[in-house]
Amino acid sequence: MNRHFYVAIMAGGIGSRFWPYSRTDYPKQFLDILNTGKTLLQWTYERFAQFVPKENIYVVTHQHYEHKVKEQLTELPAANVVCEPSRKNTAPCVAYISYKIRQQDPEANIVCAPADHLIIDGPAFTASCLNALLFVQKHSALVTLGIKPTRPDTGYGYIQYETQQVADNVYPVKTFTEKPNLELAKTFLQSGDFLWNAGIFVWNVKTILAAFKKYLPEIDELFEQGRNDLNTDKERELIDSIYPQCTNISIDYGIMEKADNVYVIPANFGWSDLGTWASAYENLEKDYLGNAVQGKNVVVIDATKCMVKAPHEKLVVLQGLDEFIVIDTNDVLLICRKENEQQIKEYVAEVKRNKGDKFL
Repeated sequence: MNRHFYVAIMAGGIGSRFWPYSRTDYPKQFLDILNTGKTLLQWTYERFAQFVPKENIYVVTHQHYEHKVKEQLTELPAANVVCEPSRKNTAPCVAYISYKIRQQDPEANIVCAPADHLIIDGPAFTASCLNALLFVQKHSALVTLGIKPTRPDTGYGYIQYETQQVADNVYPVKTFTEKPNLELAKTFLQSGDFLWNAGIFVWNVKTILAAFKKYLPEIDELFEQGRNDLNTDKERELIDSIYPQCTNISIDYGIMEKADNVYVIPANFGWSDLGTWASAYENLEKDYLGNAVQGKNVVVIDATKCMVKAPHEKLVVLQGLDEFIVIDTNDVLLICRKENEQQIKEYVAEVKRNKGDKFL
């Protein structure tokens, strides 16, 4: 394994679109969403441990989840659990871990990836990541992994790329597009030069910090001034003082969409961002009527294409529903049409307005 290869797993999100199973105190990255016997975070760590030294794998999370990361990843050194005091989107997260790693290894090449994605083909994923790491080791490049689309999905961002490669399966990026409407997504699919944005980034630490200096100088300045306190007993105090001053902005919007040295590696490794209950439904085993059922005592009568999850000890009888999401927990029952799943975040906001934080 290359000692200059690093991974930053981003694991600080709330996962509100998986409510009510995913809660503020126990979000989806710490859950076994697909009944595999391992949580999404554990699967992500194990994928990277195949080709990156374990001591070079970091998990960046909200400080509220520090103990959960340590409970689930017992092999991970305690110092490799990096805690944010507040959620400020992905740009401050990337700046923090990049500065921290640079203090230890100025030659570091880093993969930054979410903790909660599904990847079915591990060897293909490894090959794409190693291709990216070797490329950024030699070039001043910001690389993202793009997924070859299989349908006109409106839930993903899209990357348009040049057709002339600059290295083995590495292409310059032309444009980024946020989640499009259905007609535009169909056009993207037909054109053949668009990919889904997987939100997995690879770069040399010098390249990404130069990009911060150019495109997000206010964040860069905060970390640059305090860099000597990183990896010391003063780090927590430093970060507590820096984060309130950081802009709340994504790495996509803050840097990737503005930089002129962005490249993409088209890939196909059975990827899903598992962002919604419908995406979980797509990846779960189904009965002969197309129902994905999780729960030992769920009885389905005349229902089709439903996503159902209930506690094993609870009897749930479901009759006459077609294409519904039914999620039952000890204190919350959600019944929602699959076509309205993107509105679950709005339902959570409505619950908070009317019932407070008790059920969140």
